[in-house]
Amino acid sequence: MDLIGIAENTVKIILILGLPSLIVSMIIGLVISIFSAVTQVNDASLSFVPKMIFVSAFILISLPWVGDHLETFTKDLWDIILT
Repeated sequence: MDLIGIAENTVKIILILGLPSLIVSMIIGLVISIFSAVTQVNDASLSFVPKMIFVSAFILISLPWVGDHLETFTKDLWDIILT
């Protein structure tokens, strides 16, 4: 595998591992925005604190999945380096 292939795999694994947290953050932000618009409560902490809690909880829940993907990617990368 050449350098371009390694770079493509690296970007792919970054997207695969980062996208679920981003999607959770976007969904929570949308729900909070709708709640804020309905109740007319505009507070900066109203949008920040729930996002931080939900995204942190999601990251903790998905940590084994992320670890498995990173372990597989690292093993594949070492196999490429050693051959």
